[in-house]
Amino acid sequence: MYVAVKGGEKAIDNAHSWMSEIRRGDPSVPNVSLNQITEQLTLGVDRVMSEGSLYDKDLAALAIKQSRGDLIEAIFLLRAYRTTLKRFSYSKPIDTANMLCLRRISATFKDIPGGQKLGPTFDYTHRLLDFKLLAENETPLSPTQQYENKKVPHVLSFLNQEDLMQKEKDNNLDPIDITREPISFPTSRAARLQALSRGDEGFLLGLAYSTQRGYARNHAFVGELRIGIVEIELNIPELGFDINVAEIILTECETVNQFQGSKIEPPQFTRGYGLVFGQTERKALAMALIDRALRWKELGEDYSGAPAQDEEFVISHCDNIQATGFLEHIKLPHYVDFQSELELIRKIRADAKRNVKRL
Repeated sequence: MYVAVKGGEKAIDNAHSWMSEIRRGDPSVPNVSLNQITEQLTLGVDRVMSEGSLYDKDLAALAIKQSRGDLIEAIFLLRAYRTTLKRFSYSKPIDTANMLCLRRISATFKDIPGGQKLGPTFDYTHRLLDFKLLAENETPLSPTQQYENKKVPHVLSFLNQEDLMQKEKDNNLDPIDITREPISFPTSRAARLQALSRGDEGFLLGLAYSTQRGYARNHAFVGELRIGIVEIELNIPELGFDINVAEIILTECETVNQFQGSKIEPPQFTRGYGLVFGQTERKALAMALIDRALRWKELGEDYSGAPAQDEEFVISHCDNIQATGFLEHIKLPHYVDFQSELELIRKIRADAKRNVKRL
């Protein structure tokens, strides 16, 4: 329960002004432009677009600038703006087999059709500060090879050919849209994947790490991790055909996990799956590990009590906007609540003193 705070409007206005001044920083330093953010802080922009559920680099950059680099605040701003947009249609399902890959690696096979493509990654850097970046006019090195305009098959499709991968079930039902319909438990895998795609990267990372540490018995191999450009197609009934309305960058990850089989299914591999906006491979990999951990019931496996296996725990707590709101609301006035707690503890102490005197 909250009580009104009188005389706070001027203080709030001053706080806003001060925050604006701090955000701008030293006026003698050039103001950072949205183009600089979109072009040079791309991974931050991609995370904001992913967890904000809105693919718009300029708006994500604006949110980052407005939030002084606080990515969760930027995600909150983008989500809030997203709610004001009118939804006029749904795009057709994306076929990631047609992705033009910027990066494509597999930890399960060395030689894959189309080849391994390391792409732009920190994986092979030494994690040493590069003081050359202190130079204002940095000249980047040009890669010897960029993406080729050719489509490459999914690596796990080769396991499918030997019937070694469990076939994914298609229930022919339209997936629920968790931004329009509340999630109820137990929920579908499609709804879980939506929630994980919007979930906080740090929370998912911790859960995914726990599965590797033994809390879910979920040892996985990266079957394929790919980052690339896909086309977004929209069906226009008036035209009678599909049109390409946009090209976006996605990260897709498929993990390979053992499955002991059942009375009706032979031993084979199962997959965990992650698909996220932008170059967000840590998030996609964590998402795939958690997706597989949450499939224990569907696959007839034992529940070990691991947090990553608890659907309601994971889905109810992975959203950083909900978590932030609930966490930060305790900064608001709780004067009446605290006074009641204060009176209660005083009464308990007084009763305890009287009991001691009687003894």
